[in-house]
Amino acid sequence: MSTQAPRDQVFAEQKAITDFKFNAEVVGVFDDMVTRSVPFYVETQRMVSEMAGDIVTPGSRVYDLGCSTGTSMIALHPNVTPDATFVGVDNSQEMLKKCREKLGQFGVQRPVELVCADLDQGVHVENASLVLMMYTLQFIRPLNRDRLLADIYRGLNPNGGVILAEKVLGEDSHFNRLFIKYYYDMKRRNGYSDMEIVQKREALENVLIPYKLLENRELLLRTGFRYVDVFFKWYNFCGIVAIK
Repeated sequence: MSTQAPRDQVFAEQKAITDFKFNAEVVGVFDDMVTRSVPFYVETQRMVSEMAGDIVTPGSRVYDLGCSTGTSMIALHPNVTPDATFVGVDNSQEMLKKCREKLGQFGVQRPVELVCADLDQGVHVENASLVLMMYTLQFIRPLNRDRLLADIYRGLNPNGGVILAEKVLGEDSHFNRLFIKYYYDMKRRNGYSDMEIVQKREALENVLIPYKLLENRELLLRTGFRYVDVFFKWYNFCGIVAIK
């Protein structure tokens, strides 16, 4: 989906580093950024759309929290019942504008609602059979994550699911250091310079706060989900699916 996206050069030049924001500059290169920065991003989206086909029910709502440019909804569209409503939520108006454009370009013809909202303030979910958080929860302040999951759980129908993809910490410092090294090696293979890697890491330092995989699992179980399992793991990235 992102092969024609402009190349990510947001951190290609030396600059004064401020907290990372999903502003117009980032939105313009976001699809290239995620495919080069997130390991197996395309395959993970395919896996999520595959699982969604067995989770989404007719007449229900599918929420994509932190929907960015709409890649997940585009991937899901051919695999789920056509009478399910898609609800994309993001706190960036620029992202939502790009999302609406892409949904049209890829022929997503079904009921779609796009909502600009700050997930740190919670979220209203209703009649949901599936809620996606694709690399989203890591940007929510830790003190607000229990409340956000509780809001989602209340709005899920019985047997509804949550699919969560996250950057995670290693379970101990030894593996954490190794996994980060392997991750930066991957970014270099994908064309990022050492300066780009360092500057983006600094920009994300107070914005992206990862949990350990087991901490994310415990968060879902504590919220009340019956079944929680890992469907994807690559060093310090993981995918988790949970069923109400």
